[in-house]
Amino acid sequence: MTCILLTGSSRGIGAAAKAALEARGAKVIGQATSSDATDTVPADFREPFTPQELWQAALARAGGKIDVLVNNAGLFAPNPIERSDIEWLDAWEDTMRINLTAAAQLSRFAIKHWRARGSEGRIVHVASRAGHRGDSPAHWHYAASKGGMLAMHKSIARAYASEKIYSFAITPGFTDTAMAGDYLESRGGAGLLADIPLGRVAEPEEIAKIIEFCALDAPPSMTGATLDANGASYVR
Repeated sequence: MTCILLTGSSRGIGAAAKAALEARGAKVIGQATSSDATDTVPADFREPFTPQELWQAALARAGGKIDVLVNNAGLFAPNPIERSDIEWLDAWEDTMRINLTAAAQLSRFAIKHWRARGSEGRIVHVASRAGHRGDSPAHWHYAASKGGMLAMHKSIARAYASEKIYSFAITPGFTDTAMAGDYLESRGGAGLLADIPLGRVAEPEEIAKIIEFCALDAPPSMTGATLDANGASYVR
């Protein structure tokens, strides 16, 4: 049985991915900032030691072997430059720690785990279109964190492919989650859809299918690939 550690599993894309992976027979250990679920580890990534605690807890629940890491947890909250210096910096650092630093820590633990075992492993990074094209004036921090995630993904893919450790990234555009819904409303609601040739935002289940493919089916030669899912709103 493939054992997967999936961060941000309690809602939106993460919840849809958890259901899709479990339907394929995988054992999924989830993470959420707070949770009472028996299959989910509560972990607040704003705390610097939490990723290590999560990894150890997940390993214990998995019986000592994790095959796939899905870095999906994310914070998407506005941070306008008009804020006070300390408010702006606090919001920047919270977003970086949750979106990028925790993902880097977990990726490091996963790679060390697979190298020590001499086993194959996969990391799936759920980044964002914003990592390519930037975001709104109030979301510098979000775009920067996702751009950093993409650079990290490429570095991992190049460094460890020869050891059968593979890295895949997914860059969704707007997706129909509560987080994106608040943003759409703040930016003019349906009028923003004019920038999406498909005419709608993605459904969480669509992104979950891509996560499922990368985690379980993508051929090794795809390592290093970034898969866009943005309704042609950003075409590279």
